[in-house]
This record gives sequence, C-alpha cells and structure tokens, in this order.
Amino acid sequence: MITRVQKIAKQAYDNIVLPSEHNELLFQHAILCQVYLPYRDPGNEVKIWERRQGKACFAIHTTPVFNPQTHKYDINMGLPFGPKARLVLTHINTLALQQRTPLIEVAETFSSFVTSLGLPRNGKQIASIKNQLARLAASMISVAFSPQPRYAFQADSKIIKGFDLTFPKEDNQRVVWNNTIALSEDYFQSLMNHAVPLDKRHLSVLANNAMALDIYVWLAQRLHRVEQGKPEFVHWQGLKDQFGDGYDRIDNFKAIFRHTLSLVLTQYNSAKIEEDKNKGFILKCSPPPVPPKTMIHLPEPFKIKN
Repeated sequence: MITRVQKIAKQAYDNIVLPSEHNELLFQHAILCQVYLPYRDPGNEVKIWERRQGKACFAIHTTPVFNPQTHKYDINMGLPFGPKARLVLTHINTLALQQRTPLIEVAETFSSFVTSLGLPRNGKQIASIKNQLARLAASMISVAFSPQPRYAFQADSKIIKGFDLTFPKEDNQRVVWNNTIALSEDYFQSLMNHAVPLDKRHLSVLANNAMALDIYVWLAQRLHRVEQGKPEFVHWQGLKDQFGDGYDRIDNFKAIFRHTLSLVLTQYNSAKIEEDKNKGFILKCSPPPVPPKTMIHLPEPFKIKN
C-alpha cells in the first residue's frame, strides 16, 4: 500500500530534474551542512553530545534499543561519529531521493557504495559502515536557539524512525544491521526541499577525514548564497565553535583547520575563501562544487494534511 507521504513524495520527485550523471552525486541535508557529529567515538558512557554555534546549540542523543532477549530497552548503540557516519548520511539521503520514498532498502547497497568511494571493500569496512548506520538510527537530534537570555526554542527530531536489527547467536558479537530503514516523515519531506548536491569524487578524496567532509559540505551550501559583491566574515572563535571538537587551544585548532581547508580546496577549487590573518576568513560568492546545470530543482515546500 502506498502511503500519503509516498504519494506526495512521488509528485514532488517527478518535478526534480536529475542530470544524466546523477550517479556521481551524493546529497546532504542543508541543516546537516552546518551542524556536525563527533569526530571520534566519545564512548558508550556519553549519551549526549553538544556543539554551539553563536546563539544556536546542536545536540545528538543516543536512545536505548529494544532487546528481544531480555524484553527491555537495554542496548546502547553509542553515538554516531567520524567520517563513515557522515558518508552514511549522504548515502541514505541519496537512496531516499532516488527511491522516492522514506522507506528505503539498504541491505544490497553498501558494498557498491564503499567501492564507489574508493574505500577497501572488505567485511570489516562494511561492518563499520553498518554500525554507524545503526548508531544514527538509534539517535535523536535536537537544535535549540536562544536569541534572548531567558528565552529558547528547541526542536527535536529523528532522522530514522524505524529500523530492523538482527541479533547474532554469539553474545560477544555486535548487533547487526539488517534490510530496511524508514526515515521520519518530517526529515524526508524537508530533505526533498533542502537537499544539497555534492560531488561524489570530491567526497571520495576526503572520505577518511571527518573535519574535511564538514568543511566541504559547509562551503558547498554557504558560498553560493553569499551575495555578489558583499563578502561575509567568519571569525576564528566561530570556526572553533563549529569545527573545533576536541581542540582546547585555538592555536592548535588554527593549524589543523588551515591544513584541512587546503585539502578541501584541492577538490572544491572554485571556492573563494580568504584568511584575514589571525582574525578569521572572508567568504565570497562562489559557484557551488556541483555546477548549477546539474543541480536538482525541487518544488515549493509542501505539507501533509492529517
């Protein structure tokens, strides 16, 4: 049976113009081009991870998973982290857009996805990527905004609302990801209207560097929106708040950010970003990494009526 959301998604997708080379594209949600996941595993004891950016705060929470053997919610998958979690998000976004539904089949796609990114195609690599997907599925995302000292607005959402898990017979093995996932309807509808196209070849080069992936998607959604002739400025403290997970000293962060940015610019070489020495960076209007003629064109935002 086709659900209402699937019908509306199909109508929306029929208006999307995908280029013939669309298999070379991956997609990220515009919001997730501005807020990011942990770079490294924070450990299973960490249930919530937070980042601040100006007056906004992003948090990702791990939620317990039901255990059919104990009949309790007593499995902690841990928080998603690192470059593979970021790549997994682009993969499931792309599948959702291609399959025109929030209910997507993932079981048969991981091997080809790993190969297309130039990563080693072996059982350990596939298992690691599936583990990050399971962590994403068991997580809740919160975004809060506090424009005034005594006022805040918070929105909570899950990217994935339903998922299958297979429990191996051996107790010492990890829970294994299975066949199908269901994106939340809110996330899927928003993705249909706010998907940022990314060049898979660029991501392949950056695939082992979480900060590089974050800088790339940030510039991909930001630079082409800068008004021509009106450059924008981002100071170092703002960059550290956004990208400086794990760096206590700003001088250490500056060194790694400059190095990583130079790596990103070898791929996104049309990006116009210049450092104002020891102050921050000037962002200038730039063409996106995916040429405009190959971008998807999405319809106006739509709503589902109950």
